[in-house]
Amino acid sequence: MSFDFGTILALGVALFVIITLFKTARIVPQRSNFVVERLGKYSRTLDSGFHILVPFLDKVAYQHTLKEEVIDVERQACVTKDNIQVGINGVMYIQVIDAHKASYGINNYRYAASQLAQTTMRSVIGQTDLDKTFEERSKINEEVVRALDEAAAPWGIKVLRYEISDIELPGSIKDALEQQMRAERERRAAIAKSEGERQSMINVSEGHKQEVINMSQAEKQKQINEAEGRAKEIELIASATAEGLQKIALAIKEEGGHEAMNLRIAEQYVKEFGNLAKTNNTMIIPAELSSVGGAVAGLTEMLKTKNIK
Repeated sequence: MSFDFGTILALGVALFVIITLFKTARIVPQRSNFVVERLGKYSRTLDSGFHILVPFLDKVAYQHTLKEEVIDVERQACVTKDNIQVGINGVMYIQVIDAHKASYGINNYRYAASQLAQTTMRSVIGQTDLDKTFEERSKINEEVVRALDEAAAPWGIKVLRYEISDIELPGSIKDALEQQMRAERERRAAIAKSEGERQSMINVSEGHKQEVINMSQAEKQKQINEAEGRAKEIELIASATAEGLQKIALAIKEEGGHEAMNLRIAEQYVKEFGNLAKTNNTMIIPAELSSVGGAVAGLTEMLKTKNIK
């Protein structure tokens, strides 16, 4: 019996030592805080590492993680400024920054933050039109975060951000929005088509305008070229005529030049007069026909003289 009692006593002492060590030595994980109470009253906050507590007097009352936590905010019915009811889901990101306030400032900070997010979201959506709830999501999220952060400061937590994950619209509103979007797309398509036709007409008119300008420029250049050509032709003819007359004048001054000139004139006179006589036209005879005859006789005599020579 004594052996059995000793064994039981040893086991009891060993169990007591184990329990004492368990209550005395505590290891706090990284990014965690333990709140210690002594005889039911707040004593201190333990940071990460190894700590020794007073057995049976100290107790770890609360354990908090300092990591960022994600809380799913349940769907809630909100009424917009233009009296449209929508269902909104959200996601909130919070972090404990003061373990003492998170333990004694509120009973359940997660639930409190979720409820506060819902009420704040209803308030913000009530001040916003339906169209702007889609266009200004980031602004709505910022307003919710600002309101939550101010309210949650006494709780020892910080609201990092809030995101609207989904906005559910009534069926009638969806149909109306689809019709509105369809009408807007058709309007944009009509505007784009009219702008295209307008630009096409402008391009065609500009093309015609440029064509007319080019043709007028070409006609102008053509007339300039023709005028320059005619001027050059006249100049060349005048030069050639002057050069020919100069040569004739030089030839006349030489020996026999005067007689050759008279012979040439006589030949041309006879030729032209003979052609005039061949035509079946009315002939105009000079009044001094004897002068013409004398001229012909003189020309004939000159031809005979030249033939004899």
